[in-house]
Amino acid sequence: MALLTPLFAFLYHLPQVYKWLLKPYYVASLFMSIAFLAVRKTPGICDRLATQREDGNSCDFDWREVEILMFLSAIVMMKNRRAITVEQHVGNIILFSKVANVILFFRLDIRMGLLYLTLCIVFLMTCKPPLYMGPEYIKYFSDKTIDDELARDSRVTWIVEFFANWSPECQSFASVYADLSLKYNCAGLKFGKVDIGRYGEVSKKYKVSASPLSKQLPSLVLFQGGKEVMRRPQVDKKGRAVSWSFTEENIIREFNLNELYQKSKKLSKTRGDKEEEPEQQGAEAQGAESESKKDK
Repeated sequence: MALLTPLFAFLYHLPQVYKWLLKPYYVASLFMSIAFLAVRKTPGICDRLATQREDGNSCDFDWREVEILMFLSAIVMMKNRRAITVEQHVGNIILFSKVANVILFFRLDIRMGLLYLTLCIVFLMTCKPPLYMGPEYIKYFSDKTIDDELARDSRVTWIVEFFANWSPECQSFASVYADLSLKYNCAGLKFGKVDIGRYGEVSKKYKVSASPLSKQLPSLVLFQGGKEVMRRPQVDKKGRAVSWSFTEENIIREFNLNELYQKSKKLSKTRGDKEEEPEQQGAEAQGAESESKKDK
């Protein structure tokens, strides 16, 4: 059963995986991930490669290469246990496949290793994973708008994501956060995002570190009355984030979204009724005036 569950999950998301893999970023990443396999198995190229196999077959993996691949496969499996989206699963496979390729190419020939490492660096600097472009009810803040918006109406509860576009964790979380905004957004409960990779002052004011070493990205902060009530992940005294999984279930439970949503819906109805009362009073006054004119 433990093996069938992830298998069924993969088959369910298979059409979506194909859609991602057809994007230029993933196509290029796929070719780079299988580069060593292609070199080692391509006739005419593999014949000229060095090998440590006893039979001298340079077109097959030797025992050390198999050992490296098995070790990195185990790391991928461990990392994917904490992955919450299919994007993260695919991203982990691509990342550690490139790491394995770097090690294998350097072991084979230092010149090939340097060439492949240079290609990886150029790819990292010039190509970014495709951003989430699906439906959402999210307001994007800048350093000039976030404070005013949070303080505009003390009755509105805000959940704000502090993110950076370069962070793979933030990119994977984008679809989860968008789904939550579609389910829970209303007049009294709103969702926002601010890019602290772009607005450094916001990072300092709200004490969310943009450093990859801090592991604070993404950070979700709940604001009520313009003041912070809670955040995830929590940060210890040394400024390091306490490990926390950004699954939809965890966010709903920790932030008590169901209860917040019910309270916010009541607030919306109350505000709507208050807005209707002056309109009704104005209509009644106009009716009274017209009747008095008829009497005259």
